[in-house]
Amino acid sequence: MQKSLRRALWAGVIVAAATATVPMVQASAAAACAPAWSSTAVYVKDNAASQNGHNYTAKWWTQNESPATHSGQWDVWIDGGVCGGTTPTTPPTTTPTTAPTTSPTTSPTTAPTTAPTTAPPGTSGKNVVGYFAEWGVYGRNYHVKNLVTSGSAAKLTHILYAFGNTTGGTCSIGDSYADYDRAYSAAESVDGVADTWDAGALRGSFNQLRKLKKQYPNIKVIWSFGGWTWSGGFTQAAANPANFANSCYNLVKDSRWSDVFDGIDIDWEYPNACGLSCDASGPAAYNNVISALRTKFGSSFLITSAISADGSNGGKLDVADYASGIAKLNLVFPMTYDYFGAFAPQGPTAPHSPLTSYTGIPTAGFYSDAAIQKLKSKGVPASKMLLGIGFYGRGWTGVSQAAPGGSATGAAPGTYEAGIEDYKVLKTSCPATGTVGGTSYAKCGSNWWSYDTPSTVAGKMTYVKNQGLGGAFFWEFSGDTSNGELISAIKNNL
Repeated sequence: MQKSLRRALWAGVIVAAATATVPMVQASAAAACAPAWSSTAVYVKDNAASQNGHNYTAKWWTQNESPATHSGQWDVWIDGGVCGGTTPTTPPTTTPTTAPTTSPTTSPTTAPTTAPTTAPPGTSGKNVVGYFAEWGVYGRNYHVKNLVTSGSAAKLTHILYAFGNTTGGTCSIGDSYADYDRAYSAAESVDGVADTWDAGALRGSFNQLRKLKKQYPNIKVIWSFGGWTWSGGFTQAAANPANFANSCYNLVKDSRWSDVFDGIDIDWEYPNACGLSCDASGPAAYNNVISALRTKFGSSFLITSAISADGSNGGKLDVADYASGIAKLNLVFPMTYDYFGAFAPQGPTAPHSPLTSYTGIPTAGFYSDAAIQKLKSKGVPASKMLLGIGFYGRGWTGVSQAAPGGSATGAAPGTYEAGIEDYKVLKTSCPATGTVGGTSYAKCGSNWWSYDTPSTVAGKMTYVKNQGLGGAFFWEFSGDTSNGELISAIKNNL
């Protein structure tokens, strides 16, 4: 089963309940519970643990399940950041309140109901679209300004801001602190101007994106809803698509940030199929939801969607009417990565983002070209489809065979999550030694990794041009090097 990296977006409340007194630094004003796996955090499991030299006794919060490749459930105490105010010397023992998830109550004027008539932004075939992960501002310390300093902003046509929530069948805020409340200093800010605490002032990543667009007016920003963790709400949305579309319109068009967003993206994993949860809303549900959004937002607003890239016969692309929904979209993003990984802990080892099939591929149809050809056969225009690139690798440990197809004992260690590592780390810690299916792999000790390099990305961009696709998209910015090696390989080879 194809599994998304975005399952790592575990969006429950994060809190550690501890009895030990530990010196902690003061939290920033109005700090929030950060939904991120942090390298600076203390991790607590099984009611008691010792990390970073401190002993903790923790309660067992079942809502705080860690990313799926970790076994068991965890509590986390993030150094220097808890919910609200100043960090106490003893971590809190009660669950803090979650960020607000309600949409504005005022309903803007209904948009026109015609189908899209404008061409997607960006030169035909040269769209470069990147995901900005909402939670990256925490443990990863990756902010909108990094798009400028890395040179990425100059190479982009669109940013997908991920993710908004869909719980309850409506669009709602994912993390209010990261989105619009965190105060940026002058040094952190895109334009060198610090945020203010004036009443009504927009802060957080939304304000940084607003500033970015002033410097790079060609960039379109699209707010993505759902993802692996928050796709369950689409089932309820499908039961009342008009209500869902209204809620999304009210939120995206909120006067506080309406100028920030040029579009909305639907990342439903997966209609009439199983992801983190299973949906049985029927083959027409996807089209119904997209149609309601197009009716509400009108023809001039961008509507895009990340979809399955399951190219197998009878797989996810065959159980829902994607083609009818895609007809109302500007662009579509088949997630041509995460085909294989240590979510199958014993292997066999296989590249997570193969472009083409190869002898011994574990599952027929689990490669990028199979998905693209299947979508073409369903009438999806090539020019609307973008090829997906992962700015990370997936890996196993306990591997003795260098070539793909070897057995393993589990997930290879990773900085933030076992079985996953950023390209910027892997390029030096485990340099690629071979290629298969149009992507790279490497064996270092008993660890085996697969990931794309500038060279394999260039090859994939040749495929994009040969197939007449609309460009490429990637997950996600913070996995690239500080000088943007992978996004440069995309831009320079389209």
